[in-house]
Amino acid sequence: MTSGNISEAEQAVLDEIEEQDVDFLRLQFTDILGTVKNVAVPARQAEKAFTEGIYFDGSSIEGFVRIQESDMRLVPDPDTFAVLPWRNDEESAAARMICDVYDTSTDEPFEGDPRRVLKNALERAEEMGYTVNAAPEPEFFLFEEDEEGRATTETNDAGGYFDVAPKDLASDVRRDIIYGLEEMGFEIEASHHEVAEGQHEINFTYDDALATADNVATFRTVVRAIAAQHDYHATFMPKPIPRINGSGMHTHLSLFTEDGENAFHDEDDEFNLSEEAHAFTAGILEHAPAITAVANPTVNSYKRLVPGYEAPVYVAWSDRNRSALIRKPAARVPAASRIELRSPDPSCNPYLALAVMIHAGLDGIEQGLECPDPVRENIYEFDEQKRDEYGIDTLPSNLGDAVDALEEDEAIYNALGEHVAPKFVEAKRQEFEEYLVDVSEWELDRYLEKF
Repeated sequence: MTSGNISEAEQAVLDEIEEQDVDFLRLQFTDILGTVKNVAVPARQAEKAFTEGIYFDGSSIEGFVRIQESDMRLVPDPDTFAVLPWRNDEESAAARMICDVYDTSTDEPFEGDPRRVLKNALERAEEMGYTVNAAPEPEFFLFEEDEEGRATTETNDAGGYFDVAPKDLASDVRRDIIYGLEEMGFEIEASHHEVAEGQHEINFTYDDALATADNVATFRTVVRAIAAQHDYHATFMPKPIPRINGSGMHTHLSLFTEDGENAFHDEDDEFNLSEEAHAFTAGILEHAPAITAVANPTVNSYKRLVPGYEAPVYVAWSDRNRSALIRKPAARVPAASRIELRSPDPSCNPYLALAVMIHAGLDGIEQGLECPDPVRENIYEFDEQKRDEYGIDTLPSNLGDAVDALEEDEAIYNALGEHVAPKFVEAKRQEFEEYLVDVSEWELDRYLEKF
């Protein structure tokens, strides 16, 4: 990266910077918790960023390195260049590129970079002859702000699933978000009001897993920025309001072969799923408790993962109903055969979450795991005895149990890598311990005057 040579893709970015009158570049990456970080540089530094990288202090980033080994280098990926859509007309343009993080002591990719963790998973898939496609469905809430601009939990509408105006009062905000995303190169498949008041979903088309993770990170940033322009606060918190549906991020997954065929499709199978698809599904079911720590990484995530609010808590799959952890959606064409993991929520680090899903599925293929029969009844209506008869386990009920499952699952723990895995566990243990010693409003309301 220090040769001074500019690739064709990099030159195209330099040309577009000039054409679009871009003044500033935001070089973005994420910490292990999935928080987007950025280093802003003048656009004239773009060529230097490509040829030499941009140096920064890694010791200030959650889960990266200690202060005595802090020098890190950002190397932008030219394929992720996009002009940011929320500038005012009189302002010059700003653009972003997503970066890979390099360790300056070795000049190698930094293994603590979540994007690197996902690339490792994709390299494993490639060695097995596959590419990975993914399509998430992130949900979010729009809330009113108070007079001082702080977020409330007051929704701006009384809409429900697929409602239209006048009940869906945020349709204009959603429209502007879609325009902004499309300006940045997203292909939007659909958008609609979700089940809960103030809750929304915007779906973008499937892409390779790395581009998908980049898109999720970008999506959250765009949604928050454009919502703020409308004086709303957008949140991807899984369960901001009690006793209503929370926000999920159902994730569709499929493998393709080197010749572009969908490795998940088999016309002769009852469910049109290949042996690889069944084994991949079995792998995710096998490792589901450990995956949950990464795909549902906050204390609040487990307020969503409870029966009765459409979130999956039972480790099973189905071709018919949505009460199972994994669903096989209907596919109109062979290329669309896929599975849908319904447990993830949008607070997760998309790079780490996709990495553990992929490793779990590939482990199922490598181990030749057998997929159980699909469960076609509504599992929410099963009692414990019937679940036992069907061999249906339950996901961890809190973050502490999920982290225990992650530490006990060698395949998924190792999928995070020797740098990220212990740092992630340490951060999540601390979060859960802080939660355990806190006293909630619910407890005060219930016990303060009673005892």
